[in-house]
Amino acid sequence: MCVRYLHCVLLVCFLYAQSAAQPCAAPRLGGGYFVPEQETYTHGTTLKYACDNGRKPAAEGWWATSTCENEKWFPEPQCIEINACIPITVPNAKYTENSDGWYEEGDKIRVTCDEGYEVKKRDATAVCLNGTWTSVPVCEKSILACGEPPQIPHAVIVGQRYQEVFAADSNVTYECEDGYSVEGAESKKTIFCISGNWTEGPTCIRGTRPGSGGGEGQTTSSDRTQPTVGVRNCGTFPTVANGEVVESNESFLKYSCKVFYKLVGPETVLCYGNGTWSNIPICRDAYCAVNTDEHPLLVSVGKVFIKEGEEKEFDCVHQDEWWFNNYSVGKCTTEGLRLQKCCARTQITLNTCSGVLA
Repeated sequence: MCVRYLHCVLLVCFLYAQSAAQPCAAPRLGGGYFVPEQETYTHGTTLKYACDNGRKPAAEGWWATSTCENEKWFPEPQCIEINACIPITVPNAKYTENSDGWYEEGDKIRVTCDEGYEVKKRDATAVCLNGTWTSVPVCEKSILACGEPPQIPHAVIVGQRYQEVFAADSNVTYECEDGYSVEGAESKKTIFCISGNWTEGPTCIRGTRPGSGGGEGQTTSSDRTQPTVGVRNCGTFPTVANGEVVESNESFLKYSCKVFYKLVGPETVLCYGNGTWSNIPICRDAYCAVNTDEHPLLVSVGKVFIKEGEEKEFDCVHQDEWWFNNYSVGKCTTEGLRLQKCCARTQITLNTCSGVLA
């Protein structure tokens, strides 16, 4: 009984929706004709149309279709000049579209590639010529861009929608699942796209990191008095996030950090006779990030990374003749980033420019 009642309700709703949708009047099609030809068309009707000699549909092919959708035709039937062009489709790009839905002969389109892509052969312009587009631009993945970030066990990427390509200097942040951490009590870790490759992702481990006290494979003060044995006796070499083993022999492992990171803790790791490792180092962040898009006075070049202890010049926006050749200097120290205000090159060279860029 309930099923029959539900069926009746759905049927009534369907019929109401059908009756609520309004029919369409016959479209006005200059320089063309359509079938079937009648005064009105019910909602959902699709008609076919073609154009007279010297004209063509504003769609692919010599005939096209349009559908009645609640008093309007989609897409609108149009017959355009034979030498006009319909819009192009350039994947991974955007451009300003003509509101008419087509382009006259001689019209030009200049595309802008999405982040992480660049125009192939530096040809970003298409021209409408004799009804077709010449040199349609192609946006291909930049050699400096990165693919999707690596999948990390027990971690997800937060605050970032999925995408296949990431522009150079992009970053994503991982968060470990409950009960796991990256370093100590930290549950999040950010990696960066540098020259087409991601910096090393985190390792989410249960509880605290090795070397911080307690847990399997940890080192206590009493371990330091233990005799050492060959490193092969301790099993798998310890993993150091953003670091790598640069030297390995029977007595010890030597670690080094990747670019933009600094080693904290012992450089060498030993294997004790009880099968545990000595204290393991970490690789902490050793860089500053400058997002030029957040500073209106700087020429926009996206996000730039500066190694700790180094500095980098940034061109400033030309506001008048006095501002020509002005620039700012970003310095990265252990205390963070210091971005100098925009000054003339002579001022900075003579140390007569002071102040911090707002």
